Amino acid sequence: MTTIKNPILPGFNPDPSICRVDEDYYIAVSTFEWFPGVGIYHSKDLKNWRLVSRPLNRLSQLNMMGNPNSGGIWAPQLSYNDGKFWLIYTDVKVTEGRWKDCHNYLVTSETIDGDWSEPIYLNSSGFDPSLFHDEDGRKYLANMFWDHRVGNHNFYGIVLQEYDPVEQKLIGKKEIIFKGTDVKLVEAPHIYKINDYYYLLTAEGGTRFDHQATIARSKNLWGPYEVHPENPLISSFAHPRNPLQKAGHGSIVQTHTDEWFFVHLTGRPLPNEDQPLLDPRGFCPLGRETAIQRLEWKDDWPYIVGGNKPSLEIEGPAIEEVKWEPDYEEKDDFDSNQLNLHFQTLRIPLGEEILSLNDNPGHLRLYGRESLTSKFTQAHVARRWQHFNFTAETKVAFNPESFQQAAGLVNYYNTENWSALQITWNEEKGRILDLTICDNFTFEQPLRGNEIVVPNDVEYVSLRVEVNTNIYEYSYSFDGETWEKIPVQLYSYKLSDDYIRGGGFFTGAFVGMQCQDTSGERKPADFDYFMYKPVEE
Repeated sequence: MTTIKNPILPGFNPDPSICRVDEDYYIAVSTFEWFPGVGIYHSKDLKNWRLVSRPLNRLSQLNMMGNPNSGGIWAPQLSYNDGKFWLIYTDVKVTEGRWKDCHNYLVTSETIDGDWSEPIYLNSSGFDPSLFHDEDGRKYLANMFWDHRVGNHNFYGIVLQEYDPVEQKLIGKKEIIFKGTDVKLVEAPHIYKINDYYYLLTAEGGTRFDHQATIARSKNLWGPYEVHPENPLISSFAHPRNPLQKAGHGSIVQTHTDEWFFVHLTGRPLPNEDQPLLDPRGFCPLGRETAIQRLEWKDDWPYIVGGNKPSLEIEGPAIEEVKWEPDYEEKDDFDSNQLNLHFQTLRIPLGEEILSLNDNPGHLRLYGRESLTSKFTQAHVARRWQHFNFTAETKVAFNPESFQQAAGLVNYYNTENWSALQITWNEEKGRILDLTICDNFTFEQPLRGNEIVVPNDVEYVSLRVEVNTNIYEYSYSFDGETWEKIPVQLYSYKLSDDYIRGGGFFTGAFVGMQCQDTSGERKPADFDYFMYKPVEE
């Protein structure tokens, strides 16, 4: 038996949907406004995972231009039936106010890393759609049902409707099969047929520190459903000292060795010395991650082994361990004609006229577009923070002719929360390095008057960020060897779901490369490499 340490998918990898095909295991996770949409990870042993697919990689499948922060892809669901993979997903267009305007779609593929089909539109009645393949061959879609009426609770319940794969549409009656418990905010439905019962797994309590997974069962697919006698199935709420907080939203798998496991969302708060334990309960810049727990059965009910709380370590399945090669290079020299799957852009794919690996071979060239506050077209390529301590570094050649042109290294949560160390232009000083901070849409340039002049004979400027748990700091180098630190300490917690205006946002911190040109001249920047190097924790 191997030991599995949690989280199994560190960094922003929320809302896991697990799927087994023979002796292969796959987890699909949410990506929100980051493109391509959905991340799918592959494992042979439930311990070692690698990123193998981002299935929604064409505008015809997913166009999030103008989508709000933390809109886009919520809670995809992956299943395998009839010889192919089925992926159900939501594109959320509106997040604020009484409405959640969202559209639910289905795509399929015969292989996990192949080209996925064009989307089939399903409905728009709520988010977290999930497809259930019943034993008689019929298929059903479940999703949470949104109630926008003033005075009503928004989370009306879980709605079920049959899906006809021949007609490629929903058919027949729509019924609310479960209203949830008194915890409220019932969402994330997954249905399983195990022996004589249909099991309905949901999430409740919202996706922050009150989060939980709720399970109910019925001998009839349409209910009524009785709730687990010791519900919730899992929660961290009663265990504020547990390093794995926010435990909830998840899915269940039976291994080919006839063991049962539960993968679920979790968040790891930063250490919070000398602060009250309970309020605020903490800040999670790595976002909501994926963890795994072992399940056992008693009286036809599943229970988390060790009690209904997350464990940092569990006993793995009786499967020989299979380790993968790393799924990204610590230092990416951009020698391939395709970006590594860990890199993403915001809301839309960036065509060759914005992002090119060919225009200057061995470089990532970004042609300047809109600012870091834009929800439309940013020339911005980034990857998630996955460790509390890491170094990220790049080397960039950029020759701005105006202060409206800037390119450099960015740490980013959303359009309202980020910091950027950029090469830009100053009328008196020429090319300069400047630091811009956006903190809940309040802007600061702490080097103002003391911007760093880039010498005329310097073509490439090296930029680095060192993230040390609670603090991150930028450095620069004009020769690639001697580094100077920017004398400004920035706080990691400000790039977390828990800090953002209004709270309740859903992504995590990213680090990456960006080029902006608000003059419209589309001046390019050439990035020679990008390095992401974890510090052993």
